[in-house]
This record gives sequence, C-alpha cells and structure tokens, in this order.
Amino acid sequence: MAEATTPLLQIDDLHVRGAEDGPGILHGVDLTVNSGEVHAVMGPNGSGKSTLASSVMGSAEYEVTRGRVLLHGDDITEWDVDVRGKAGMFLAFQYPQEIPGVSVINFLRQALSARKGIDLSVLELRLSIMEWMERLDMDPSFADRYLNEGFSGGEKKRNEVLQMAILEPEVAILDETDSGLDIDALRVVARGVREVRADRPSLGVVLITHYQRLLDEVAPDHVHVMLNGRIVDSGGMEIAERLERDGYDSYRDAAEAVGS
Repeated sequence: MAEATTPLLQIDDLHVRGAEDGPGILHGVDLTVNSGEVHAVMGPNGSGKSTLASSVMGSAEYEVTRGRVLLHGDDITEWDVDVRGKAGMFLAFQYPQEIPGVSVINFLRQALSARKGIDLSVLELRLSIMEWMERLDMDPSFADRYLNEGFSGGEKKRNEVLQMAILEPEVAILDETDSGLDIDALRVVARGVREVRADRPSLGVVLITHYQRLLDEVAPDHVHVMLNGRIVDSGGMEIAERLERDGYDSYRDAAEAVGS
C-alpha cells in the first residue's frame, strides 16, 4: 500500500466572519492542495473568494470562528501574516497597493531578506531579477520605480508574479490576477505563472477568478465553485465549461442545499 503524503495546504471546515463580531462570510470551506497542484476557485462577487484568500494568509480583517488551516501538516490558523510569509505562503493581491518612496528592487530585497534571510546587495538582486523581468515583458527601469506607483493594471500584476518568482514560496494564492487585464496582458501574466511553475514544480497554486479565460491559459488541475461562502462543486475543466455555458445560476439550488 502506498504511503499517504501530507498535503501541502489543507483548509479544514473553515468558518470566517468579519473582525469585531462582523457577519459570517465563510461557512465551512474544505480545500486540499497537494504539492505541484493548481486549484482554481471560481464564484461571483460576494461569494467569499477574496475572504478565503485573505483568511488563509491570516489577515486581521477576518476572524476564524471554526476550522483550521494547515501548511505541511502544521496548524497555522493562529500564525501572524509575516510568519506565514516566512514559512512560504504568498498572496498576489487583486488590487496591489502603491508604496511611494519604496522602489521595486528595494521592496524585493527586504522581502527576500525576511523570507529567506538572504541579504543580497541591490546589485546582486538586480542581476538575479533581470531574467525574470524579461520573461514577464517588464522594462528593466521598473526595478527603480516606486512600487506600483503609476503602474498600469497589467504592470502591477506582472510585478506580483515577479515577486512570486523571486521569493520562491511553497504556496501561492493569486486573488483575481486577471482582474482588469486585456487579453494580451493576461497572456503575459499567465505565461509568467507557467514559467514560475516550470522552475518550481512543487509550487502549489490557488487561483481565484471569475472567468474561464485565465484557466484556459494556466490549465488548473482542479476547479471549485464557490457560492455563499461554501464550495458547492469540484472537478476539472468541465466545471469551468459548465459555468461558461450556464452561469452561476445553475449552482444556486446546490448552494441552498448545502446551506440548509
């Protein structure tokens, strides 16, 4: 009999509400990501997708009222955000923040030092990121610009993928990376995700999106439908194809049945 392996990331019966006694948002989410797998989580606005991403990363905006999150079998439910980051978790934001006064390269230098304890000089880091900037179709001058300040939507998302490439996380959660991108920018970002995975085949990815078009580019191993704070269906790309054809209304009855 084959020996069971410990999942890379396990979300077990996760119930979450807004901080300070806010309303319940997640109502028992289960999700298991093994090494090297890509899981897509699809759902309409307000279904709880971004709350799931932020909660798994330990955001103080939300409170876990039941359930747990495990990384390599270790219960990290109570860990702070920075501790999760050092342990190998990464979140690409739907709306990356602008940080005036902090250049991209200095941000990466500080983040890499915190993640791995590697204190590279600016020159050493510049040499290491040039290849990735070329792969992501980023002008090298972006390394010296303030983080996300004046960046287009596509440039911000490519910069998030650059961070993921340099920081080498164990688990990457991409929260609507396709939001606001035209088809050309989406393809550049998707190619970057594929190349990061090619370099790090053990990387686990949770891809949160509304649309099938990103899935066509990334080809996830598993697709999940989220409605009303619950995962109501899971499968392969046939799930995304059903959503493209029938929309989320085709799952409303299933969501109500799960909640009853």
